[in-house]
Order: sequence, then C-alpha cells, then structure tokens
Amino acid sequence: MDAKVGDWVVTPRIGKCVEINALWFNALSIMTGLAGQFGTRQQIEDYRQSALNVKNSFKHFWNESRQCLYDVIDGPEGDLHADDQRYDSRLRPNQLLAVSLPYSPLCERQCKAVVDICARELLTPFGLRSLATGEPDYAPYYQGTPRQRDAAYHQGTVWAWLIGPFIDAHYRVYGDSDQALSFLEPFRQHLNEACLGQISEIFDAEPPFIARGCFAQAWSVAEVLRVWCSLSALR
Repeated sequence: MDAKVGDWVVTPRIGKCVEINALWFNALSIMTGLAGQFGTRQQIEDYRQSALNVKNSFKHFWNESRQCLYDVIDGPEGDLHADDQRYDSRLRPNQLLAVSLPYSPLCERQCKAVVDICARELLTPFGLRSLATGEPDYAPYYQGTPRQRDAAYHQGTVWAWLIGPFIDAHYRVYGDSDQALSFLEPFRQHLNEACLGQISEIFDAEPPFIARGCFAQAWSVAEVLRVWCSLSALR
C-alpha cells in the first residue's frame, strides 16, 4: 500500500499492521518446526515461546463488534478506545493473511468470520476490493488524473492477486476445493479481454469491473496459477 503523491502518502498505515504480524507469527511457527529438525532444544523453545507471545498479542487485532480484524492498531489514526490506543476499523483484505497462511493466530470461529465478511464485503469476480464499500474515502473507480488514480489505488480498487489468499482462506474454513476453485471461473473470460492469455493488475471496484493498471501483471497470474494447481491436486 505504497501510493504516494508528492508528500502525500495516501494510506500511511503507521502502527502495527495486521498482515505483518500474521506473517511474523507464521515465520516463527515455521522456524519452530525447522529448529525441531535441525536445531537445539533451546532454539526450539525460544522460537516456540516467541510464536506463542505473538499469538497472545495478536488478540488485540480482533474487532469483536464487526467480527473481523482491525487493519492497524497503535497508530495515530482510527477510533480511540478506552485503553487510549487507536484502532483502524476500516475493512480491508490484508486480514486474510491471518487465515490463509499455513499457521494462523486465530481460532476456527474467527477464521470463519474473517472469510465470511471478506466474501460479503470485498469479494468481486476478479479479486478483492482494497477497501469495503461505504468506508471513508472509498473510491469505486480507478480513473482520472494521476493524483485521482493514486488516491483510488488502495481505497477500493480491486487487486486480482488477492484472490489467492482468499481462496486459501476459504478452503481452510470450508474444506470444499470445488467451491474454492469456482472463484477462479471469471478469470477464464478475462484471459481473452485486456491482454490475451494474461491477467490484469487491478480492476474497478464496481460493475462492470473494468480492468485497469498493468494488463499483464506477474503477481496476478502467479496467484491464480498457484491456487489452481494446489487445489486441483486435491480433487
């Protein structure tokens, strides 16, 4: 989320970001397993305890009222809570990494809640909105001047690569590979649209979800291929 116009950072996200902490917990959990194979008992315990500490702290990201995860906590913006800390409650897809990665700091109920709200509020035929409809500064279309486009880049614009983490998270919760793979079907038509045999970087957040940005984006293609290959092997 690096859009910047002059000195204006569109989405600064100062504080503790949900996906960074989800990635850190996943990394520590992986290292715990690797230490079990190649390390010492002390290294195993160190990584295990570090992962446990992160998991225990991760509970601060849980937004009980919305049944999802805060995007950023302990930052200068957002809603001020009784503990004098600020929490950014805007609904974004970054929280999906707390479900889609091999090791999740969430319980099953929380994982399902995250998947369900993202499916309901963020999912489109070609990926996920970067910000939910109705949130402050939501931008439905990626168009206009460079400044207007940069202002919309992470404020609603659909990112195709996010379909990968969403499908991983959906399969984790529901265990239905056919249903998970069905979310890729709209891309069949898209392969014959913006650029033959390719997948675009971004799309408008509202119908008809016009393709925008790079018309042959590597991470869009890679994520679609990754989840298609991994889930097709399970059928």
